[in-house]
Amino acid sequence: MPSSVTALGQARSSGPGMAPSACCCSPAAVQRRLPILAWLPSYSLQWLKMDFVAGLSVGLTAIPQALAYAEVAGLPPQYGLYSAFMGCFVYFFLGTSRDVTLGPTAIMSLLVSFYTFHEPAYAVLLAFLSGCIQLAMGLLRLGFLLDFISYPVIKGFTSAAAVTIGFGQIKNLLGLQNIPRPFFLQVYHTFLRIAETSVGDAVLGLVCMLLLLVLKLMRDHVPPVHPEMPPGVRLSRGLVWAATTARNALVVSFAALVAYSFEVTGYQPFILTGETAEGLPPVRIPPFSVTTANGTISFTKMVQDMGAGLAVVPLMGLLESIAVAKAFASQNNYRIDANQELLAIGLTNMLGSLVSSYPVTGSFGRTAVNAQSGVCTPAGGLVTGVLVLLSLDYLTSLFYYIPKSALAAVIIMAVAPLFDTKIFRTLWRVKRLDLLPLCVTFLLCFWEVQYGILAGALVSLLMLLHSAARPETKVSEGPVLVLQPASGLSFPAAEALREEILSRALEVSPPRCLVLECTHVCSIDYTVVLGLGELLQDFQKQGVALAFVGLQVPVLRVLLSADLKGFQYFSTLEEAEKHLRQEPGTQPYNIREDSILDQKVALLKA
Repeated sequence: MPSSVTALGQARSSGPGMAPSACCCSPAAVQRRLPILAWLPSYSLQWLKMDFVAGLSVGLTAIPQALAYAEVAGLPPQYGLYSAFMGCFVYFFLGTSRDVTLGPTAIMSLLVSFYTFHEPAYAVLLAFLSGCIQLAMGLLRLGFLLDFISYPVIKGFTSAAAVTIGFGQIKNLLGLQNIPRPFFLQVYHTFLRIAETSVGDAVLGLVCMLLLLVLKLMRDHVPPVHPEMPPGVRLSRGLVWAATTARNALVVSFAALVAYSFEVTGYQPFILTGETAEGLPPVRIPPFSVTTANGTISFTKMVQDMGAGLAVVPLMGLLESIAVAKAFASQNNYRIDANQELLAIGLTNMLGSLVSSYPVTGSFGRTAVNAQSGVCTPAGGLVTGVLVLLSLDYLTSLFYYIPKSALAAVIIMAVAPLFDTKIFRTLWRVKRLDLLPLCVTFLLCFWEVQYGILAGALVSLLMLLHSAARPETKVSEGPVLVLQPASGLSFPAAEALREEILSRALEVSPPRCLVLECTHVCSIDYTVVLGLGELLQDFQKQGVALAFVGLQVPVLRVLLSADLKGFQYFSTLEEAEKHLRQEPGTQPYNIREDSILDQKVALLKA
């Protein structure tokens, strides 16, 4: 709804850009921290209807996905549901996107599996500590740090995660048991034991995948319902829309009904989910120690065991959630506040740990369902949260009959879009060098997730540093040599610039005058100033001149403050060329000392 977009947009009129003098208790500041205050006063009955439908649609998607993602995380199925409702309630108050839904996702579940050793206590503690880190980043307004993770690194990680998660479900799809979890061992043992495939699980799993694919294609191609349509057409399209939107719940229910039918006959050809703990989770503090048969594992030891996960999990959670929020904000024409999103997801994980949740983040798939269902405000999440709580209280006994092959089909179909084949072609066409961090991240993530992300980020950083140390320069030959740097000059670039100028102007016979065209140079540092001073001396010794053109005020201020001997600058390239060719009527701006002093005083006062 356009008016809901406006209301939400007013609540987030740019976090980082707010004036530092704004009072933290002013109405604008309170509204920025509680975006609900922006849209709740104008909430309408029409919004309520749309939010209810959207929340119901997301809930029917979230419940089977939560059960499936718990399997990816290596945890009992109820932990997926424990993780699926807290974000709905927290984001209702703190979220800046009407579309985003927080909960368990495939990528977060994979990371939890990797760093918590399939132990619920570790997973819950990781949620609490991740929430603390994310909340601190939001309070300190450190959202900009996420900008240092480049898009190729993110795509490399998500593509590797899609392969890892998808192949990890092949064993459940084929009914294979006792397959080790490490990726390479999993691949080896799956192919080694392919002859042990359970026909029942394989057939049911493939049928479920086919049904999910058909329903998804129908959802993508069914025209939207319009009020002016005849009632019969509107009803039929509405039913198709509802069935295709809730396809995960329908397919899982179908598979459970088939499994129950076999159970009644006394023959069960499928591996079932089994017992799921009944009832709502107890509210208790996260486990800061764990008692085992071998003694008590202290909090310090638990933190050491999780190691790099304490950095990787909160970081990837923030990246995934903010990427989802930005994508749908751009698509639906409103803005989000990245730092406020950090607060929302951080508080969700902290409070979620009190009800045995593992780390959660924004879900792209469920957010898409939310947006396509016409959600108007974050209130749609309340319906989703209530639906998950009701399923925990009343439906857990029915989850026993859900075949694992059906949940595997749900997971595989959910993660398949994460493997983006188009990105490889796009980068090859746009900038091939960006394939390097993507491929490094993609390949190393199969070994260790943290090493893949760290290596990809390091490669991206080295590429960035190389461009800063070796900036592109445009050279124009003529009576006077003109050299134009394409960007700012910082200390890594000083020596490269000096070498290029020397090789083109002073190490030729005869030496040539040179104009340094600085239109694109917006900043320089002291190392560059020293290098330019040495160049001016070298030019004077050779009996030729070095002149500057197009200096921006901050750069000119720095150069004038340095009192460089022989420094000459002109307003236009034509003036500089005329002077260097010794034509009358043109003088550099520093020919008269009093003029230099006047300009220096004026610039330093600016």
